[in-house]
Amino acid sequence: MIMPKNKALKDVKLFALDMDGTVYLGNGLIAGALDFIEQLKRQGKDYIFFTNNSSRVPSFYKEKLAKMGCFVEEDRIITSGDVTIEYLKTYYSGKSVYLMGTPLLEESFLKHGINLVQDQPDVAVASFDTTLTYEKLDKICTFIANGATFLSTHLDLVCPTETGFMPDCGSMCALITKSTGVEPKYLGKPFPETMDMVLSITGHKKEDVAFVGDRLYTDVATGVKNGGKGFLVLTGEATMADVALSDIVPDCIFDSLQEMAHYL
Repeated sequence: MIMPKNKALKDVKLFALDMDGTVYLGNGLIAGALDFIEQLKRQGKDYIFFTNNSSRVPSFYKEKLAKMGCFVEEDRIITSGDVTIEYLKTYYSGKSVYLMGTPLLEESFLKHGINLVQDQPDVAVASFDTTLTYEKLDKICTFIANGATFLSTHLDLVCPTETGFMPDCGSMCALITKSTGVEPKYLGKPFPETMDMVLSITGHKKEDVAFVGDRLYTDVATGVKNGGKGFLVLTGEATMADVALSDIVPDCIFDSLQEMAHYL
């Protein structure tokens, strides 16, 4: 059941904020987003940024947010790529990995000790690769067909932009699955590994955490499926028509972060 707006935020100690479609669109802040963050600071409430967008890394997002007037430390920004790195280190330590990803993500994998290879990998990882080529698709499909474990950073089908939407990782994985017959293990939001990483970094308990974002099946679902709260904002992908058709029921729905600020 959806909570009243004047009660929904009362017990939240940590807000895990999505970025694309929630805090900004493209290179512009969404109206009121910065005011919401400043109000969290004034009230002593904690927050962290979590994006499923694995085409970039925390240092990139820190710089991007700073250019828009939002200043945050790099260790308060997490991506689905970071969750994937931790998953590989935990369950596939020392294994060889093929990454279908951007140069920035490749650099991050290497920095964290992931053994990236271009041939005969134990694991094949698909991410939101904005540098995708047919050669990369051919490689990853071949590796998976030959038995490599198939992982994916996240399942988002589209990425919001200032002009609409662009194909995201989930759409790329759909093509790979059609070609190989193999479904990946998805990481990022809304899966338990994401909640676990947020709790590990912040020290909060899951019942104190609210995931805030514009997608029902990722942002909202991370909270409601993993013992926290999930708040929907209507500034990106999801609409009220989507809410009516969804199995995921948000704990509360707000027009924007700007409206949320009124209820803090």
